[in-house]
Amino acid sequence: MTYSREGAKAGSRSLTILVIALFFIWGGATSLNDILIPKLKGLYSLTYLEVMLTQFAFFTAYFIVSIPAGTLITRIGYLKGIVVGLVVTALGALLFWPAASSGIYMSFLGALFVLAAGITILQVAANPFIASLGDERTSSSRLTFAQAFNSLGTTVWPYVGSNLILAGTVGAVDPATLSASALPAYRVQESAVIAHVYVGIAIVLAIIALVFWLRRNAVANERPDAVGFLDSLSLLGQKRILFGVVALFCYVGAEVSIGSLMVNYLGQQDVMGLDARAAGERLSLYWGGAMIGRFIGAALLQRIEPGKLLATFCGATVLLVLTSIFTHGPLAGWSLLAVGLFNSIMFPTIFSLALEGQGDRTPEASGLLCMAIVGGAILPLVSGGIADATGIAAALVIPVVCYVIIGIFGLSNPAKG
Repeated sequence: MTYSREGAKAGSRSLTILVIALFFIWGGATSLNDILIPKLKGLYSLTYLEVMLTQFAFFTAYFIVSIPAGTLITRIGYLKGIVVGLVVTALGALLFWPAASSGIYMSFLGALFVLAAGITILQVAANPFIASLGDERTSSSRLTFAQAFNSLGTTVWPYVGSNLILAGTVGAVDPATLSASALPAYRVQESAVIAHVYVGIAIVLAIIALVFWLRRNAVANERPDAVGFLDSLSLLGQKRILFGVVALFCYVGAEVSIGSLMVNYLGQQDVMGLDARAAGERLSLYWGGAMIGRFIGAALLQRIEPGKLLATFCGATVLLVLTSIFTHGPLAGWSLLAVGLFNSIMFPTIFSLALEGQGDRTPEASGLLCMAIVGGAILPLVSGGIADATGIAAALVIPVVCYVIIGIFGLSNPAKG
């Protein structure tokens, strides 16, 4: 094993800040999907099931790319792996330009897949890297703190994105009323603002990739040993890892399902009756709650056993979602928005609990856990199908089931330290 925890700790503070900045960037880029959903739904006259293919394309990349990303990182190291992830993410963002020019919905799905492939590489590299920068017993707290900046991105970006992408456009023209010759031109025109936003993101990513490339040798001995695909899969024989994969699958699926439906849900007359732009701005509160909760959670995890705190937060989310399902008006809307506060510690706590005690096999376990993020591809499709058939409120049953499973994982897997 060539990875050195001491070598990682020897990295400069500026490098640590740069890695934390990645959490902000990929969190923001991921949360923009929730703004794209109402835009594309209206633009292409899609059902909920059809528009949820945006999340399917995005999160399927985690399932396909995670293990290859782990193999890549064992060969080139965490920092060079981050550079590769940034370059691929920038390429995906650039692909939004031809996607917008084509006026074809499926082209956006291709761009989202490439974008997510790059983010997957970043996740596989950055999560274990930041968790390794200190005592393993406090890895949950440290990763939660870094994830708080991920939540800062998911708070800021939807607000900005709703003003850039949704302002004054969604619902202004019904595509069904346009002629066959006018419809493609209308879609290209309305998609141009999406292209502008993502090209701007690509430029920022390219600059950050250059910064990391210049710092690629900043940490000595930060490359884990190479492993094979079947060696990685063998970790699923461990109950802790297998349950961790299931819990992470459920968490991402629940969080993404709620976020994806939120704008349309808040727009319903029996909930808040908001227009798309206002609902998109409220979405920032959902992700902002996660940011606040992660800063608070980082402190609580220093004092409370992570598994117990995770189960407690799951109980709170179940109560909030059920409240939203069985009520109407502002109470239904605000209770669902409040779920973000208790989502806060779930990803980093599940991740760090599952990784505990893996030692030399931490990079392999990280790759498997990142594969579980495919829950964000599958469960929103299920939720979308239910929403089409019976309504959004009924679709929220899916997150309730997920949070129950996560709570059981927390109670079943106490911290070893």
